Amino acid sequence: MKGVSAVFFAYIGFDAISTTAEECGNPQRDMPRGMIYSLVICTIIYIIVTLVITGMVHYSEFANVKDPLAFVFDKINMNRIGYIISISAVIAATSVILVFQIGQPRIWMSMSRDGLLPKRFAKVHPKYQTPSFSTIVTGFIVAVPSLFIESGIVTDLTSIGTLFAFVLVCGGVLLLPKLESKEGKRFNLPYVNGRFIVPVLLAAFTYFFRDKIVNNFAHLTQDSHQEILFIIFPVLAYIITIMTIVRNLSVIPIMGMLCCLYLMIEIPVKSWFVFFGWMGFGLVIYFLYGFRNSRLARQQAQA
Repeated sequence: MKGVSAVFFAYIGFDAISTTAEECGNPQRDMPRGMIYSLVICTIIYIIVTLVITGMVHYSEFANVKDPLAFVFDKINMNRIGYIISISAVIAATSVILVFQIGQPRIWMSMSRDGLLPKRFAKVHPKYQTPSFSTIVTGFIVAVPSLFIESGIVTDLTSIGTLFAFVLVCGGVLLLPKLESKEGKRFNLPYVNGRFIVPVLLAAFTYFFRDKIVNNFAHLTQDSHQEILFIIFPVLAYIITIMTIVRNLSVIPIMGMLCCLYLMIEIPVKSWFVFFGWMGFGLVIYFLYGFRNSRLARQQAQA
């Protein structure tokens, strides 16, 4: 599970697709298809590659290996192919970073339109029709820290940030039908009552992980923050389950929240501290600028 949490950043590109909605011919049709098709294809490829390399070399030998594909071919004395794969990995990693770069400026552009950031972030280049200022700022913020920050922390921060965003999205989806009904709109959410399903799944989790839960409670006095994180998850899981039973919440977003929360607690504690610091920096910007200048605040002031 720690491995799953560490490589979760590999899936951030799929939600980056949603940020290009304004550049689609028919976003209502094309966006879901693009995200689902790419998700299915890449997941199948991930699984096939994993099965192949763990069939060639025992999984226990991959500890602290940063380039597993090249490592496998070096292990079986095919160094030339390993060298080619290493070059390909650099090119692939660069393409992934470019995907991230595409999404972030467009997020800032949308936030700027809502008044959460200065208007300059929403400026569109007259020739290229892209958010030029946001793109330059994104490149600067990404390029400079990458020169001296440890790669493991960067990937962990990417994963924990993505997982936290997914938790918020799942929670927001549960609130949307109620909010939209007040405004006379309709939000279609696939509904499967989780009143009975979620408690059963939580009971199964408690049964299979009972030893780990007991051990973490026993080691709470040893100043280990990782054990504390694992204790927090069952508490949150039981609270969410009780809310599901009382309010008949849909099982799909609830399971999304629980799965993402569990993956978050598997991420090292030092990354959590950096994550809270970065999130705190964003909240400072929000309360100093966005809270007062947002479009929603202006509408409420006029009302």
